[in-house]
Amino acid sequence: MPEENVFTRITREYYQLTASEKKLAAFVVANGQRSQTMSISELAAACGVAEATISRFCRRMGYRGYSAFRLAIAAATAARLDPDPLSGEIQPKDTVPELCAKLAGVDMDAIRETQSLIRPKAILAAADLLLAADKVLCMGQGGSMLMAEEAAHLFTTAFSGFFAVADSHMQVIAAANLTERDVILFFSYSGSTKDLMDVLRVARQQHARTILVTRYPGSPGAGLADTVLQCGSTEGPLQLGSVAARIAQLYLIDVLFSEMCRRDLETCRHRRELVADALSEKHV
Repeated sequence: MPEENVFTRITREYYQLTASEKKLAAFVVANGQRSQTMSISELAAACGVAEATISRFCRRMGYRGYSAFRLAIAAATAARLDPDPLSGEIQPKDTVPELCAKLAGVDMDAIRETQSLIRPKAILAAADLLLAADKVLCMGQGGSMLMAEEAAHLFTTAFSGFFAVADSHMQVIAAANLTERDVILFFSYSGSTKDLMDVLRVARQQHARTILVTRYPGSPGAGLADTVLQCGSTEGPLQLGSVAARIAQLYLIDVLFSEMCRRDLETCRHRRELVADALSEKHV
């Protein structure tokens, strides 16, 4: 039986699951106390999946069978009922100072986890690609597009040729017009959206290079990217677009930007001075 908390394992593996397994995972995470008392038939009916799906899911999670899986849910649910006052989920009874402390802990944990996941060779490779590119298109969908826009904004203060492309159709069109000297910097927490796959396939056909920022280095998108940068912070199935996950990606953007700038500090300083002078006219 895995030593890892079953809910932690489910959320970490969530985006690698099949559609039916995701339905099961979402139900178990949201209804831990109820799930531990249900038979396999009852759980299958409640989730709208086959019993075989549940058995397969239990093995995927590392449990010998449904009984062992149900015991793991019971243990994890019991732990949830007495959370550490400085970490864990926000509770209705929390005071404002407790709420602030919990969120600060979660956000700092996201940065620390991302730092532990950084592969120096991947950062160096990504910086090499971006510095050599004629044009860099920053992309994503939903909340991840906000990260792409943030990256494009930051890099443009010191480097030329960075552009954010938001619309999924325009992303494919732009990818179709790239050359081998261009790069796509794509943000996708799951690394498994259809729009991401469409863009990366077109970019590969054009021999453009791609960098993917994702939580899951084993995702389908990661398999098509030239360089993968992994961010920390695990989101639950119902925690889409969490601030902690965005902070983890912002930290990666900062690391990558700093690596690029330090290779030519004088040029970066000069370009940022030009930008600052131009923006000074915008202030009253």
